[in-house]
Amino acid sequence: MMKAVNDSLLVKFQSRDTPFGMTRATVSAIAKELGINEMQVIHIALSRSATDVLSTYAADDGPLTAKEVLALRKDAAKRLPKGKVVLRDALFG
Repeated sequence: MMKAVNDSLLVKFQSRDTPFGMTRATVSAIAKELGINEMQVIHIALSRSATDVLSTYAADDGPLTAKEVLALRKDAAKRLPKGKVVLRDALFG
C-alpha cells in the first residue's frame, strides 16, 4: 500500500466545461461512470496530462558534430555486411 503524501492542492471547479477546466458535475459524472472517487478522476487526468506534455526521455546534447558523424560512418562501415548484393528477384525467382 502506498503511503499518502502530506501535500494537498485546492481544486477550484469551473462554472462551465472548457478545454482548460471542468465543472464539479462533470468530474462527478466521470467518477460515477468509472466507479471511482472524484480525487482519483483528478489524478488520472493529471497523469494523462503529464504523459502528453512531459518528455519521456532525457534531452540529448543536440546535433552531432561533423567529426562524430564521420566516426559513426567509419564504425558502421566496419560492421556492415560485405559481399555481392543479391537481387530480390534472384531470391524468390
